[in-house]
Amino acid sequence: MDDSPAPHGPAPLRIDSARGRWTLLVTVVGSGVVMLGSTVTNVALPHIGDDFDAGLATLQWTVNAYMLTLAGLILLGGALGDRFGRRRVFVLGVVWFAVASLLCGLAPGAITLIAARALQGVGGALLTPGSLAIIEASFHPDDRPRAIGLWSGFGAVGAALGPLLGGWLVDGPGWRWTFLLSVVPALLCVPIALRHVPESVGSSAEDVDGTSAATSPAMRPRRHGFDVSGAVLGALTLALLTYALTEARNSGPAALAAAVTGLLAGAAFLRVERRGTAPMMPLSIFESRQFTAINLITLCVYAGTGGFFFLTAIQLQLVVGYSASSAGAAMLPTTVLMLLFSSRSGMLAQRLGARIPLTVGPLVCGTGMLMMVRVGPGSSYLDDVLPALLVMGTGMVVMVAPLTVTLLSSVHPSNAGLASGINNAAARAAGLLSVAALPLLIGMDPGSYRPGVAFATSFNRAMPLCAGLLAIGGAVAFVTLRQAAAPPRRGRAHSWLMEPPLTSRFVDDDVAG
Repeated sequence: MDDSPAPHGPAPLRIDSARGRWTLLVTVVGSGVVMLGSTVTNVALPHIGDDFDAGLATLQWTVNAYMLTLAGLILLGGALGDRFGRRRVFVLGVVWFAVASLLCGLAPGAITLIAARALQGVGGALLTPGSLAIIEASFHPDDRPRAIGLWSGFGAVGAALGPLLGGWLVDGPGWRWTFLLSVVPALLCVPIALRHVPESVGSSAEDVDGTSAATSPAMRPRRHGFDVSGAVLGALTLALLTYALTEARNSGPAALAAAVTGLLAGAAFLRVERRGTAPMMPLSIFESRQFTAINLITLCVYAGTGGFFFLTAIQLQLVVGYSASSAGAAMLPTTVLMLLFSSRSGMLAQRLGARIPLTVGPLVCGTGMLMMVRVGPGSSYLDDVLPALLVMGTGMVVMVAPLTVTLLSSVHPSNAGLASGINNAAARAAGLLSVAALPLLIGMDPGSYRPGVAFATSFNRAMPLCAGLLAIGGAVAFVTLRQAAAPPRRGRAHSWLMEPPLTSRFVDDDVAG
């Protein structure tokens, strides 16, 4: 059965045609610059702090301003593309991202940089879901799986190269080039997209698979909607809670007021999503126990790993004495392991069920974090850093792909895009709140990232907390997930390091990459 959406305009693209290759290139480059925005910045943080004579809160906001708008608006970005045209919104997002990246690179001070990073996240929220949606809507059903596999695979490669490339730029022309790097490829996408990428708009989920009956709300196809109030309340909730956690040590009453207001905004968000006619996050999807469990595990796992990567990039430079490029290269083994073995891990979950990998994986990953406590001044990479990262990478290999496979098996196939979007946003929000909360929880002073000894002490306090979050995720998996194997999903699983990849609505296609 042809499960593609109803055609709009020209005939579906073939991947071997010139127009098909240009379309794939545009989507890969567009999503790639957003991936770089997530991964290159951590290695630049010590240099940004030195140049602006900034405290720890500034470094937190440099990371979190981007994650805040990206996590808060990514579901709305997908709905905008469905409503107003995917190519149109994608191009808008690319231009927006490029301009914001230029502002980041030229920022005269910390406040300007943080504001520009928030604008970068808005651009990322517009173009990231559009890049996958363009592939879904534009390619012939026979070629769509291969195109999606290539898009996801190149995204994983971009995630792997981000820290290394960022470190090289920081040590060479300077940290500003970690942002300026994105401007040229982003702008090159615009004329190519306008010339070669066909326009498409959303259709109902019934057009995807030809059915509307389902046994439960979580397994029922959903019509696309446009939920501005939900997006605003969701982003406001994240912003207020992030402010409260980041500024709690310096702005007691204001931080408390922000926390209370954030919780009220969160309650209002849930009310809007429950009663809205076209919610961006329909709460009925959480009636699936497995979907709810997977998202709880996601929150724990990515809160732990988000805090780990934020602090480790600084630890390796400030305490161990690595250059930015060496710190970026030091993190490669974890990502390489995921690139090589994540697809096999996903197939293992299909055969054995999710409980074992999603229980064992977080525990192994947390063990790697605890091993990082040994890393300090004069540590050997081969004896101290590499073993910890290999153990952590092994844990991530075991757990990340099964997480995605189990997520998709918990919802109707036409809701796969919605489910992965919610899961992706949950992972980003978890990392966001972790970066905001960890320094507060471990008693890190605003300037403690500068003296190496003080930061090392704080780092050693943080690693057990990060490992504890992973252990909680493993415990949730053990208690809530069934051991039964997931329904087979043909195709390769490409896993990204900092967040789960977005997933096509057409998950039953055979993905070849």
